[in-house]
Amino acid sequence: MSLGIFLGAYFLWNSYVFVAMGRDKRRAKLNRWRISEARLLFMGAMLGGVGLYAGMKYFHHKTTRLKFTVGAPLLILVNHILVGAVYYLWSSGVKLY
Repeated sequence: MSLGIFLGAYFLWNSYVFVAMGRDKRRAKLNRWRISEARLLFMGAMLGGVGLYAGMKYFHHKTTRLKFTVGAPLLILVNHILVGAVYYLWSSGVKLY
């Protein structure tokens, strides 16, 4: 997989997580069925930390929940460390499959 394809997929996934935060905020205001906190955090853990944090700040959603105010920045850090490690190993010629 090329770096460009990975970055495109990364951008699309984080955009999806951002939109999911907005949808959950809207559903909260309308008192409708919601996306679970566990699912939102899972989406952030699956390389969607940037979208989770951006959605949290932009929509002012889950900003009082400690697991989001601490967890989202922590997930960004873990996501970037993981991506950096995989990129380093891949560029070093190590087969990852």
